[in-house]
This record gives sequence, C-alpha cells and structure tokens, in this order.
Amino acid sequence: MADWHSTVTAAALARLLSSARLPEPAGTRRPAYRTLAGQIRLLVTEGRLPVGARLPAERELALALRLSRTTVATAYEALRGDGYLHSRRGSGSWTALPEGAPPPGDALHPLPPDEQGRTLDLGVAALPAPQPFLGAAAARAVEQLPAYAAGHGHYPTGVPVLREAVARRYTRRGLPTTPDQILVTIGAMGGLHLVQRALIGRGDRVAVEAPSYAHTLQALRRGDARLVPVPYAWPGGPDRRPEWDLAEWRRVLHGAAPRAAYVIPDFHNPTGALVDEEQRRQLLAAARAAGTVVLVDETTAELGWGLPDDTALPRPMAALDRAAQVVTVGSAGKLLWGGLRIGWVRAAPALVRRLAGERVYSDVGAPVLDQLIAAELLGEPLEAVRAHQLDRLRTTADAYTDALRTRLPHWRYAAPPGGLALWASTGDVSGTAIALAGEQDGVRIAAGNRFGSDGAFEHHVRLPLTLPAAAVPAAVERLAALATRAAAGGRWNDTGDESQPLAV
Repeated sequence: MADWHSTVTAAALARLLSSARLPEPAGTRRPAYRTLAGQIRLLVTEGRLPVGARLPAERELALALRLSRTTVATAYEALRGDGYLHSRRGSGSWTALPEGAPPPGDALHPLPPDEQGRTLDLGVAALPAPQPFLGAAAARAVEQLPAYAAGHGHYPTGVPVLREAVARRYTRRGLPTTPDQILVTIGAMGGLHLVQRALIGRGDRVAVEAPSYAHTLQALRRGDARLVPVPYAWPGGPDRRPEWDLAEWRRVLHGAAPRAAYVIPDFHNPTGALVDEEQRRQLLAAARAAGTVVLVDETTAELGWGLPDDTALPRPMAALDRAAQVVTVGSAGKLLWGGLRIGWVRAAPALVRRLAGERVYSDVGAPVLDQLIAAELLGEPLEAVRAHQLDRLRTTADAYTDALRTRLPHWRYAAPPGGLALWASTGDVSGTAIALAGEQDGVRIAAGNRFGSDGAFEHHVRLPLTLPAAAVPAAVERLAALATRAAAGGRWNDTGDESQPLAV
C-alpha cells in the first residue's frame, strides 16, 4: 500500500523528534509513550513527516531513542488507534491521517472559529488580487483568446507573448534575456519541481539556507534529496538584518560538494533579507569551484517595499553568471495574484528545451487564459500594479511594528527591506505551541520549525504582511493571548491527548 514511499531511518526520525517539542500540560507528567506518539503526530500534521512514510521497526527506534521497546510499541499502538499509523504484518508501519483530517501542513483547509465565530489566517503569505488592474487585464485577455482557440492549446514552453513579456522584464532589470531562455510553468512550484526532477537525483546533496521556504524544503525531501542547511548570519543580533554566512557557504560547498544550492537572495522567505551583489558574486565563485548548480528563487524579487527606489535593487543573480550555472525560478503569484498559477524558469535554451520535453508527461503546459492575463499585467500596467502592492505591504509592516512593540515587546525581528513576511523570534515560547493553541482558537500560524531543514527554529513564527493594515492590531492582540496560553502550558482534555490544547 505504501511501497512507493521512502523509509524513514531510525536516526533520521530521532533527529526530527528532537525538534518536535510539545507544550507541557501544567502540573502533570505525561507517560513516555504519549510524548513519543504526540511528537510523531505533530510531525505528520505539520507535514514534516510525509503521509505514507514507512517508520523504523520498534526495536530500531527504541535503540536510537534509548527507550524501551515497550514504550515505542505502545506509542505505535496509540497512533494506530488514532488513525495516524497503519501497519501490515510483514510490511511494517507507515504514517497516515485519520479519516476527515485536513491535509498535513495545509494552509488552505477551513479553520474552526473561536467562541465568537472569528477566524484569522496568518498561515498564507500571499496578496489579494490588485484591482481594478486584474479585471481589466482579464477582459483584454478574453478578447485575445479566440485567436488561440483554433489550435490545440498546448504550449509546453509557454504562450509566446508571455515568454516575451518575462524576457523583457529580466532585460529591464539588468539581465539581458531572450524568449528562448524562458519556460512558463504552472506556478513557481511547478518550475521548481521540473528543475528538481531534471537536475537533482535521489540521494543528491542540496545546500539550502536556514531558514528557507517551507514548501521547497518539503519538495526536496520528498524527492529524497539530502539537505545540507547553511545558517544565515545575524550580525548584531536577531533584531538586525541577516546576511549570508559566506565562510559557512564556502565550507559546505567545498566539503559537501552539493549537486545544487537553493537560495532566495531577493527578499528571502521567511526573513525578508536582501543579499547584496558582492555576496552574490562570492557565493557564485564558490559554487562554480564546487561544480554546484545554483537554483535561485526570485518569486519575491519585485517586492522591495522598504527600499527608496528600484536603484537600490541588486541585479538578478544570473546577471553575474558567466558559466550558465544559475537556474532562476520566478512567479506572477506573489506580485500579481496567486490565483493565476503562472510561474517561469529562466535558464540556458538547451535546458529550457529539455524541461519542455519532459513536462509533456505531466502537465503539458500552463492554462492559456492565465498566461494571457499575466502577459497583460506584465506590460504597461506593471508599474502601477507594483506601486499598489508595495504600498499595501509597507502600510501593513508599519502597523505590525506599532502593534508588536505594544503587545509583544519581547518578540524580536529584523525590519526587512521587502518581502511578504516578518520573521519573529518568540523568546522562550515555542512557536509550535502557539500554532497548536491557535488551531483551537480559529487562528492559523506558520510555526518557525516548518522553515528549517531539520525542524530548527522552534522559537520563531512567520507573520505575513498580507493582512489589511487595519486588521493588524486585533491580530496581534490574539497572538499575544495565544502566546500567553502557550507559555503557561495551556489546559488539556481529560483523555490526556497532548495534541489538543484547550482554551483557558
């Protein structure tokens, strides 16, 4: 039933479990088997342990965790009873979800409201559509659609007018680009998946920033890549802007010789960091010496709401590349609207042709109408759209600064120059505990450990700048209440289920 999924080794599961910290019930002590079952359940529901992953045998895990085999066996039995584990004699045990449970780590399933019927979604860092620009662009695209409807509608490399628009935008940003260097994909994640399948094999090492974008980390894990985290440097402390630790990057690239390095140099997700051009040059030089492909995520590259103007933006990283070792992924989803589901890959023409040839066995191409709308928005309206979106982000960031200073003054974060989120340190309070409390109170929160390659950043949360500014004070008020509850350990139900903190 689960043979196509990978097996999680005892050592790998032990590392994950060390990061899966559960809130402690006040005044009680949980049996060891309940703690172990709760940690595994937490890893599954957060998506850090894939559904269908084969778990190690009871004896192997007991040795790795220095627990009795009886403790592990009882934890497995509790997970089977709750629907989080399936077992078959001779085949082992694999993770599952109970019937009716939301997908793991899913930021899209409905939230249960609190006692006042309120919900608050802080899990998605994505802007609403810019209006009236989207509606006008869609109307113009519909007028063009009949010219495409006479054919089969399959464009494995993308509709020419959109490839031209994307190439033109790169050229204006200081990276001369031709349409044959552009492959249009179904969202940025579609582009990342294509590149991953083409360039990264099972077991290959991939160097990643720590923290990094949660969905890409999970996609790499599910492709059985071996992640090598390279921590950001925080000169001056957590309330100062982070930067690449180039000494550590050189050590990893030289010592591990990863097949690829995945980086987000332009308004990093989740920290909002912007890497300067000199650091980009130095990392590229180290990657070139190691024979490492650099996969650059530019989905947030246009979101410099904290900069004086576009002259403060470094050129795209590929502009510094002379050996075609940089592959860039971009998207219309963050600047324009995620509902368009349009992304792209910028690479050497030979790689674009290869990716286009391979994708016909999966999605054939992105929707034609969405491509036409994106092409319209990337044309004459783009600067007005950008100004509209950046103003919204800037206003919300200012509102967060005021509200956090008042209600959560012990939380620390570096004011970013752009991007879609604030990366906040929650002090001694577990971000996971805050997120668990929020799930019971109609608030979705992105806990920091989802952005670590091995469950790091337990005491962090990501706060999206995509709320309306007027909604921020009330949102921070609810965050403060959840943090207080999480710090106190919460109140727990009579069954001893440590995964369901109740309101106090």
